[in-house]
Amino acid sequence: MGRPAAGSLSPRLPGHQDHDATFRGARFVIHAGLVDDYAADVLDAVDRIPPGRVMTYGDVAEYVGRGGPRQVGAVMSRWGGAVAWWRVLRADGRPPPGHERTALERYRAEGTPLRPGGLRVDLRVARWDGR
Repeated sequence: MGRPAAGSLSPRLPGHQDHDATFRGARFVIHAGLVDDYAADVLDAVDRIPPGRVMTYGDVAEYVGRGGPRQVGAVMSRWGGAVAWWRVLRADGRPPPGHERTALERYRAEGTPLRPGGLRVDLRVARWDGR
């Protein structure tokens, strides 16, 4: 794992980056050394999704190369505040449960294509393939 970075209590995972997060209005940093490899891979993948584009929970699992939609959902529920969480959604284009209002505001602000009615993302147009 290597030596801890100066001022850090835990070593950094090679190839992973720290993530800024906000929780209840407070800003903090999730150090790469504090999450396991799978969670760090998921967060790194979500960080790569461009504004206006999305991936489903299953897409992220496929991109990472292991786990499945439920495992990605577990990571996002715990650490998702550190990344653009609204860019990861259900396979039917609906936003993350409990966060629909905020997610839809972010989709509109980023120009993410929505389906008629404006409550779901148009995955045929907005889905990012990871390239």
